[in-house]
Amino acid sequence: MRVALRVQPRAGRNEIDGLVQRPDGAGVVKLRVTAAPEDGKANAAAIALLAKAWNLAKRDIEIVAGASSRNKTLHIAGDAAVLMPRLQAWLAAAVRL
Repeated sequence: MRVALRVQPRAGRNEIDGLVQRPDGAGVVKLRVTAAPEDGKANAAAIALLAKAWNLAKRDIEIVAGASSRNKTLHIAGDAAVLMPRLQAWLAAAVRL
């Protein structure tokens, strides 16, 4: 499964801002991490934050595009039939925030 992501490094705290819409109309998960964008620290922090929020192992989340950009594409390993309901429930809760 693929997920679009927008990461803000060097933020005041680690948090997921939920789903936001890019200017082109695509939806992305926006999050903030306190780590600096050097030596992959911000990417590792983003993966750790999402793994905890989505109840996944960090090894199941991989950045497949945009490793040095704020806009990233994640690949989430696993059975889509199991992952989709879990992520849809998380998304429904995030949109209500």
